[in-house]
Amino acid sequence: MSERFTDFERFADEVARLRGRMRALYANTRAASGLPEMELTVLTAVVNAATPPTVAQIGRSLGHPRQVVQRAANVLAEHGLVELADNPDHKRASLIIATGVGLALKAADHDRAQAVTRAVLARIDGGAFAEAADRLHAIRAAIEAYLREREG
Repeated sequence: MSERFTDFERFADEVARLRGRMRALYANTRAASGLPEMELTVLTAVVNAATPPTVAQIGRSLGHPRQVVQRAANVLAEHGLVELADNPDHKRASLIIATGVGLALKAADHDRAQAVTRAVLARIDGGAFAEAADRLHAIRAAIEAYLREREG
């Protein structure tokens, strides 16, 4: 442990720096999609969801305010990339469903991102990512449990 920073502070710093590097790594693929980052993030969440999500579910999952996600979903709907559908489980929380146009845009974005991913994997062993993802998942789960306890 550094005398200047705790291990937790060093970890938080590395996560913040890694987030910045990941954004830079895929900046060109995002730009080619023609969508601002938040809209592409919401479209990705919709396309990758096992079942059509709500705005609130996406916000909780990504750690973004519901209002920010709602604005992005509205823009996506205006561009015909998603549709808002009635939610049988909740009267006011619409489900967000990707349209064919939205799926095609996301598929093209994914193909561009895969080219970047392959270039990175040519330099860094994929096992390192698997190990890091497992550890980060465990840390995130523990932090989420703490937050639920703190709020409850």
